[in-house]
Parts: sequence; C-alpha cells; structure tokens
Amino acid sequence: MGESTKDMTKGNPRQMIISFAIPLMLGNVFQQMYTVMDSVIVGRGIGVEALAALGTSDWLSFTAIGGITGIAQGFSVLIAQRFGAKDEKGMKKTVAMSVWTGAGVTLLFMALFLGNLKILLNFLRVPENIWQSAYNYLFILLVGLVATALYNISSGILRAMGDSKTPLKAMVTAAVTNIVLDLIFVMVFHWGVEGAGIATVLAQFCSGGICCIQLKKYGVWKMSKEDWKYDFCVVKKLLGLGLPVAFQNIIIGFGGIAIQYVINGFGFLYVADFTATNKLYGLFELAAVSLGYATSSFVGQNLGAGEYQRIKDGAKISAQLSVVIALAVGAVLLIFGHEILGIFISPTEKQAEEVLKIAYNYLAVMGATLIILYLLHIYRSALQGMGDTVIPMFSGIAEMIMRISIAFFLPFVMGKEGIYFAETGAWLGAMILLIVAYQKKIKKICP
Repeated sequence: MGESTKDMTKGNPRQMIISFAIPLMLGNVFQQMYTVMDSVIVGRGIGVEALAALGTSDWLSFTAIGGITGIAQGFSVLIAQRFGAKDEKGMKKTVAMSVWTGAGVTLLFMALFLGNLKILLNFLRVPENIWQSAYNYLFILLVGLVATALYNISSGILRAMGDSKTPLKAMVTAAVTNIVLDLIFVMVFHWGVEGAGIATVLAQFCSGGICCIQLKKYGVWKMSKEDWKYDFCVVKKLLGLGLPVAFQNIIIGFGGIAIQYVINGFGFLYVADFTATNKLYGLFELAAVSLGYATSSFVGQNLGAGEYQRIKDGAKISAQLSVVIALAVGAVLLIFGHEILGIFISPTEKQAEEVLKIAYNYLAVMGATLIILYLLHIYRSALQGMGDTVIPMFSGIAEMIMRISIAFFLPFVMGKEGIYFAETGAWLGAMILLIVAYQKKIKKICP
C-alpha cells in the first residue's frame, strides 16, 4: 500500500521494533510539547495561578482524551491483524467501521463531559481563585475532542500498517504550529489560558489532517459504498477491542482525579507544582508509550500471520529496551530535575522556590521507579496486540484502586509528601497483574 508501510512479520525483530519505535518516540515528544509549551508559556508569561489553572483539571482532560485514544488504540489492533494477514478487503471494512464508531464515541464523550463540567470542577475542589480559568481551558479542550479523535484514529491506522514516520511528521508540524499560536494568543493577544487551549486544538486538527492525507495517498480511503455500510460483526469486534482499552484509560483517569482532589485541597501552590511535574510525566513516559505502540503493532501483525515465536521474541526485546531507557531517563530526571522544572516557573515569582522544591521531590520519586511504568506499558501493549484487551482493562482497575487508596491513606500517615507515592504504587499493582497474565497467555500460544 505504500513504501512507508512496514511488514513486521519478516526480518530481525529487534531492528523492526527499534526502527518503528524511534519515529513514534520523536512524534510523541512533539505531541507532548503541546501541553508542555502551554504550561511553560502560561507559567512564565502569566504566573503561578494561571499555571495552576491549567493543571487543576489535568486528570479530567486525561480521562476524556484517554477514552478517545483508548478506542483508537483498540481499533488499530484489528486493523494490524487484517494488514498482517494481507486481507485488504477486510482491512478497508475495518477502517470504515472504525471511522463511524470512533465518531459516535467521540460525540458521546463530548456530551457527557461538557454537560457536567461545572459539577466535575466543583467536585474536584478547584480553588476559587483559579476556577473560572480552569473551566474555560477545559471547555476548549473538550470541544476539541473532535480534533483528538481525528488524529488518534488516523495515526492508529497508519501505525497498524507499519507507518510510524507520517505520525512523526504530523506531530512535528503540529508542535511548531502550537508553539507559534501559543506565543501569539497568550503573549501578543493576551488571551490567557483560553488562548493556550485554542492553540492546542488547532494544532491537533493540523496533525490529524496530515495523517488523513497520507492515508489517501496509500489508497485507504478508496472504498466502495459497500465498505461504508454498517457491519454489526465488525463493529462488535472493534468495540470488543476498543472499549476495554478506553475503559482502562478512563478508570486510570478516575484514580488520577482522586489524586487531584487531594492535591486541590492543599492549595494552588501544590496544584502548580504538580502541574509542572505532571507535564514532565508525559515527556518521560513517551518512550514507554512509543515502545508499547511498536510492540502492539508488531504482535498484532505477527498474530495475524501466525508467527507466534516472533511474538515472544518481540515482547522480550521490547522489555529489555524499556529497562535500559527507563534507567537512562530516570537518571536524567534525578540529576537535572531542578533545572528542568525551573523552565515552567518565572524566577521572579515569590513562591518559585517553594513550588520547585515540592515539584522536585515528587519528580524524584517517579524518576527512581520509572522501570515499573515502562514494563507496565510493554506487557499491556503485548496483550492488546494479541487481542486481549480485558486483562489490560483489569490492570487499569488495579491502578485506580492503588492510586485512590494511597492518595487518601498515605497523606494522613506521612503528611502531604505521602501523595508522591500514589503513582508508583498504582504502576506496581498494574505491572504485576500484566506480567503474570502475559506469561500465561504466551505459554498457551507458544509453548
């Protein structure tokens, strides 16, 4: 279908995974720069309160966006299997049903979150001095879920076909667009946090458009009326794969909302420091996410081709790579964490020193335990690529339970610092479940 697509059923698994993951990694860097640049420009250009407004509802936006990305990720598993099996007709039908189903789910999410936005922010105990700004920013991002869906579904199709370069090009272009618009809307037009939100949504539309154009070049959109006709069996399979992944992300988000609830009660300074750290969280997680996508596509294609030993070899290689990268990234965060966090906060702010101290302590805990997060992503993605989205969903439930339990218990025992360990505890609970499940499943298909 095109020179940039990649058949992962042949060739050296290590080389395949690395060559596929690197463009994804770079693309994810630029994708994460959306929110990072929003935070940097707002934090330094407007102030700590504005930075807190962006972060106080982070987990709400994660929950909504995570539902969309989860659906798209689940859909890509079936597309990868069709592509690996060389079933072009079946693949086009799957793509068409993915578009229809993804559109419906997106509209449903928009209605649910926008209709209850005020209630959700009040439930989260958002500090009064930043409530309106938080509402405005989140409202814009939720309206922009259409753009989120456009990119995630189109890029998911491309990744399923082995093309990780086009999503990279899309993210580079969109990131540059976002930065330019951030500077114009926030620093020149003085639109505040609202300007940052608008810039992000417009950039997302840009990235989705680029991916759709490339799919047209591959001939993916050359479908008959029959391809676009509703097919219950295909939709059922797509939802069977996509909904558990979406639900997994949503329940992870619920756990994060519980953490945010506790943090918001500590005051806006704590909200600001957690905002800075969580933006970095997205950056230091991106290598794990990228390796996860590579693993899922690799496993999905080889499952479709019946190459079961390659599945086992590929997952092992991904796990080894994840450990090495996690150690390297963790070391960087521990050594240079203060300097990196300082990017988000103007040194002239009177609360700057206090915010940076709290933020670094939180960052240090996560940086030291990064291996857990990376292995979690590898084994979750391997199971998803094998068509098992139920166990990953239960791992999300495990994350939520651990996150909520620690968030509400440890602060009473250790003080506010106890909240630092909520993420690590959540990762650990999920990782153990995923590794055990993967080992059982791989032994069945590849003794």
